[in-house]
Parts: sequence; structure tokens; C-alpha cells
Amino acid sequence: METEQLEEQAIARDESFRDTIGTIAEDGKRKWIFPQKPKGPLYDKRKLVSYAYLVLFFTLPFIKLNGEPILQLNILERKFIIFGLIFWPQDLFLAALALLTFMVFIVLFTVVFGRLFCGWVCPQTIFMEMVFRRIEYWIEGDANAQRRLAKQSWNREKVLKKGAKLSLFFLLSFIIGNFFYSYIIGMDALLEIITEPVAENKAGFIGMLAFTGVFFFVYTWFREQVCLIVCPYGRLQGVLLDRNSIVVAYDYIRGEPRTRPKKAVTQTKTGDCVDCGLCVRVCPTGIDIRNGTQLECVNCTACIDACDHIMEEVGKPKGLIRYASENSIAKGLKTGITPRIIGYSAVLLLLVSGLAYGISSRSQIETTILRAPGILFQEVGRDSISNLYNFKIVNKTREQFPIELTLRSHPGKIRMVGKGSSMVLNEAGISEGTFFLTLPRSALKARKTKIEFSVSAEGRVLETYSSNFLGPVQ
Repeated sequence: METEQLEEQAIARDESFRDTIGTIAEDGKRKWIFPQKPKGPLYDKRKLVSYAYLVLFFTLPFIKLNGEPILQLNILERKFIIFGLIFWPQDLFLAALALLTFMVFIVLFTVVFGRLFCGWVCPQTIFMEMVFRRIEYWIEGDANAQRRLAKQSWNREKVLKKGAKLSLFFLLSFIIGNFFYSYIIGMDALLEIITEPVAENKAGFIGMLAFTGVFFFVYTWFREQVCLIVCPYGRLQGVLLDRNSIVVAYDYIRGEPRTRPKKAVTQTKTGDCVDCGLCVRVCPTGIDIRNGTQLECVNCTACIDACDHIMEEVGKPKGLIRYASENSIAKGLKTGITPRIIGYSAVLLLLVSGLAYGISSRSQIETTILRAPGILFQEVGRDSISNLYNFKIVNKTREQFPIELTLRSHPGKIRMVGKGSSMVLNEAGISEGTFFLTLPRSALKARKTKIEFSVSAEGRVLETYSSNFLGPVQ
């Protein structure tokens, strides 16, 4: 009965905080956040995860497989390499299926674990909290020192500290921006831009400056606003989370009513929360986790470490703020597998199976054969009809092999314009051209006849392609 009353009180508490954002002042201006430097077991584990991520981020562009980057998302040339597999625009179906699979995975992960991704492995959080913020602590000091520096007039100390910080921020933004750029154009192309004169690579140089400028702007000024305004993931929480989702949560059953230790002796009923406010001071997005799950919370666990430290100081059990679900706090239930999780898991399994089948059964080449636009047909002598075709064959592998284009469905003759019927398809290359196809009149039973081509390599048919052949009215 007492638990139910506490839950009702928690639900009935002031919810006006949801009408504002912690980084916006009452007059609508930006409210700058100076989070206190976190420390604790979870923060130490996050540092280890961050170090592993940074090592992977800065080494992947140099790793190659058969002469190609192991990971490259070249949107400029519409060529994508993911762990050795090359994907072209012709693989749009696989790309769409992979994107859908990833989205369902994110949904399932969020339903179960909330924004764990944001706090532990999101690049924005890792670079901001584990790189730029730590440099800021090193140069300007902890939160209180940063506030004093921000308020004081421009003197020698402030100029030196701000100048040193911004210089390091720009250097790091340049390095990080260029590595992100290398994931698009490749490290070899990036090194060419760096070593060659600017006049020879104006577009590449502009790209380098653009990436550098974006990262410098984000980590110097925009900061947590990326998570609050730009990233849609936080806003999805409202429809993805339920009362069984595991999030960073405050145990209001145990913590309320809040009372400072000196005042606790005068009250008959007190909670474990001593209202120290440390959980708010360490939050990088400026929220009070005691108000419940909020849009701004990235589950970074800084408040957990801070609260556990205070609980130790006052001789109370840890875990007042912890990873938990709403039902586990309000009703003492253990988080288990729900029908919602089973449903998402089943859909995810089907999508992963479909994606695996699509990748494994993907053909080595992609063929397109179309009739030349604006041209009907030509009569060749008295007994033959000719059509003009354009073809394009994309090699999706890193192998070079000869190919031969033949007519599979009818007796006929292919005459290439400028080349023979046998061609060499370069690794990850494209072969395209034009040819005339001549069929006997006797093979044409209608104005439009369905025909089928085959593309072969060393006697093995790699792909077939259907098209139409136009002839005179019979």
C-alpha cells in the first residue's frame, strides 16, 4: 500500500520541467553547460570502450583487402565497400534491406536497453566527452573554474587558455574531419590531396576544409545540441520505450522524499536521496535525472557514478540511480522478455536472413541491355531485321575475367560497334558499348518479340537478361 502511494505521489509531482530544455534559459537564450568532471567505475569502463573505438576509427582507413579499403562509403562515385564486399547503385535493393534491418535492430535495442548506444558508443558522445571535454578540463579546469573563466574579463590568462583550447580543438577537428573524409574518398585519395598542390585538388581541399569546419563548430559551440536538436534518436524514445525498457533511472520509491542529512532527524519519513544535486552537476546535457526519463538523457551513466559516490559517503546502499526499468522500480518486477521484444526479434531475424541470402546469392556482375532510344529497326537484305542496343556490364568483384555476350533465345548474330563479342571485364570495373542484333524474319511472330541474352565467362553463364526486339508488322 505504501509503495502504491509513493508511486502515485511520483506521478503527481510537478511535470513543468518537461516544458523546457535544460540548455535554454527562460529568456530563450542558450544556457551554457559546465558539467563537473565525472569519475567512477562506469566512467572508467566507458573510457576503455572509447579507447577501443578511437583505435578502430583511426586504423580502419589504412586496412586494405585485395588492394581496396575494408570499409568505404564513397557516395560521390556511388561505390560502397563493406568488409570486402563491393556494392554498386545496382544493389539498391540490398542497400534498402540493410538499412531496414539496421533500423529494426535500433528499434529492438532501444526497446530493451534505451539509449545505451548514445552514452557508450555514439561517435558524437565519444569525441565530445572523451576527447574534447577532457582537453577542456586539462586547460581550463573543472566546472567551477570554467564558469569563473567564462565570466571574467578578457585578460592574459583568459586569452592564453581560450587560445590554447581553440587551437587544439581546431587541430583535432582537422584530424578527425579528414579521417571521416577518408571513409568516403579513401585514404590514398586523401593523402594525394594533402601532398599535392591545392590547385590540382581544389574540390578535395574544399571538402577537407568543410569537414574540419563542421567538426570544429560542433565540438566548440554546438556540443550537446546535436543530441537535443539534430539527432532524431532521442525523439524516437517516446514511441520506442515502454515501462519494461532498461534506462538510467532514479529509484523514487527508495529516494523520496528527499532530505538533507542535517534535516533528516526532524522528519519521521525520509528517502535515501540527500538532495546534493551532484547528479545534475555532472550531467553533460544539464538534466535532473530524478525527474524521470527525458529527451535529453543520453544514458552516459555520469549520474550513476556521482550518486553511488554520495551513497558511500552517507553510508547508504548504492544504486539509487541505476540501470533499471520503470516497472522494476515501481512494482519491484524483474525485467523479462515481453511480447513486444519477441515480435521485433522475429522481424529482425527475417530481415537478417533475407539480407544474408541476398548477399550470398548476389551475382558477380550486373547487366543492363536496352534498345537504343529513337531508333525502330533496320532491314538487312530481304530476310533479316536488325535492332541497335546499348549495354552496360558492372563487375562487382575484384577479379578480372573475359566475358562474352551471346543471344540465348533465338538464332541471330551480335555485331559489336568498335569491339568484338568477347571483352575483358576489369576488377570492380564497368564495360559498356553498343551492338547490332540481327534476327531472321522467320523468327519474328509479332511486332515485339521477347529475347534473352546471356553473359558468360570461361563457358559459365554469369547472368541472363531479357529485352525486346522490334520488327515490322506481320
